[in-house]
Amino acid sequence: MSKGGGGKIFTPTNQIRLTNIAVVRMKKGGKRFEIACYKNKVQSWRQKVEKDIDEVLQSETIFTNVSKGQVAKKEELIKCFNSENQKEICLQILEKGELQVSDKERHANQESSVKEIASIVSDKCINPETKTPYTVSLIESAMKDLHFSLNPKRNNKQQALDVIKQLAGRIPIQRAQMKVKLMIPGKEAKKLKEKVVPLMNVETETFEPDLTIVALIDPGNFRVIEEMITSATKGRAKIEVMSLKEATDDNDEDIALT
Repeated sequence: MSKGGGGKIFTPTNQIRLTNIAVVRMKKGGKRFEIACYKNKVQSWRQKVEKDIDEVLQSETIFTNVSKGQVAKKEELIKCFNSENQKEICLQILEKGELQVSDKERHANQESSVKEIASIVSDKCINPETKTPYTVSLIESAMKDLHFSLNPKRNNKQQALDVIKQLAGRIPIQRAQMKVKLMIPGKEAKKLKEKVVPLMNVETETFEPDLTIVALIDPGNFRVIEEMITSATKGRAKIEVMSLKEATDDNDEDIALT
């Protein structure tokens, strides 16, 4: 339609423009339906990490083409879904539809997931021969040797547990916690205690005159705590590894990998 006397451009009322989105597409009854979601939220929802649907959907509107802003007609929804309830239809599409991503974006997402899984393994495991954690890059390299494939239906914590089990027959690896002793001079003790305690499970604590804490920590937190206390005390505070305590290998990965 031309501009006309008022100089305004006519925009069809069934068009909505959205930006920075992830599109999930579903074909039903010979027609294409799409929903607009926030980036990086679709997989989180499918893996049951994100539970708030309002954090996933940019809009409860059903589109025939998101990029063009074309909204599906009410009669199309009733014919194909036997419903006009937009939210219910959104949930169907979110659950069964295909996430539209470019090859470049898909590759970037995969790389990010692999790095996060490797980081979890590094944080939760040690080499029992050297009593030290593996680096993230070494775990990533080992995952490549395994030809590890990402499973979009499992969250990264669950997949980290899979990696640990697969690596067990190839490299010396042990899910464990370190039992450590921290010795912090009395002057800095109170301030540093507030910072380090959230990173550990304290077993005993004495203050005579310096603070001594015996605690269990994840291997990945050892260097963090060491740097925290030594830099703040100019090397006067110490952390020592007393022993290793192997984690229970139960079926509840949320407990095993917490």
